[in-house]
Amino acid sequence: MTKILIADNLDNEAIEQLKAVSGFEVTVKTGLTEPQLVQLITDFEVVVVRSSTKITKPVIEAGGKLRLIVRAGIGLDNIDVAAAKGKGIEVANTPAATSISVAEHTLGLMLGAVRHHGPANLSMKKHQWEKKAFTGTELYEKTLGVIGFGRIGTEVARRALAFGMKILAYDIVQIKTDLPIKQVNLEELLKEADIITLHLPKTPQPILGETEFGLMKEGVVIVNVARGGVVDEQSLLKALNSGKVKAAALDVFSKEPPDDWSLIDHPKVTATPHLGAAAKEGQKRAGMEVVRIIKEKFA
Repeated sequence: MTKILIADNLDNEAIEQLKAVSGFEVTVKTGLTEPQLVQLITDFEVVVVRSSTKITKPVIEAGGKLRLIVRAGIGLDNIDVAAAKGKGIEVANTPAATSISVAEHTLGLMLGAVRHHGPANLSMKKHQWEKKAFTGTELYEKTLGVIGFGRIGTEVARRALAFGMKILAYDIVQIKTDLPIKQVNLEELLKEADIITLHLPKTPQPILGETEFGLMKEGVVIVNVARGGVVDEQSLLKALNSGKVKAAALDVFSKEPPDDWSLIDHPKVTATPHLGAAAKEGQKRAGMEVVRIIKEKFA
């Protein structure tokens, strides 16, 4: 009997498919603290998480029977991959499943930032009609700088091109694409982009800090639907206060939920609580991919 722990919310159909497999015993327990997970993990061969639950070294050390950790999502920053590999535990994720969900959320935030959807909505809910206060700009013919040109960055660029945007792309590897984009180094992107969007894994140090903000155009717009920590939040706050950054749209934060809300409270910031992948279709694809991964290994 292969015991599987679902530690974060997973698509219901995926859970039912796992339960239907002969030889699988599926337990769904979400919202576990690290001490609770350390106690519970001892009986399981497989654990499935999304972004909330952290599979830390203590959890891995306690998982004497653990053979597979699966993240129903794109990154692996909530899993101690080195500790898992040190114990011979396989780590997998679903990098393609939610790419469209995240890309669409990015475009939504981008439009909201340049057209002031967030503050205009709040103003209307106060029964104020401030039409002249919220004049925005078009995306058409603006230069979009895409930092990180993997699956999500590519999907964002594909949609931005439909808006008539010019695309500059930066990645640490050479990009192979048929899209009409220009590949540039980071410095050129920072200097030329009207809007900058980030789509890369969590980095040891922020890729955008005070030096990088200094290179940007006056009135640049920042969109981060990647990971908290890839943008230095204090440097971004400083750039917003100076006017260097005209607006920021943020879905991810260095600590989630935040302890310090000063960036989110800024009037030029539109914020969402890590909703990039939170679309039903993307979560269904992720769930089905989790099922495939587990069945491939154990069924």
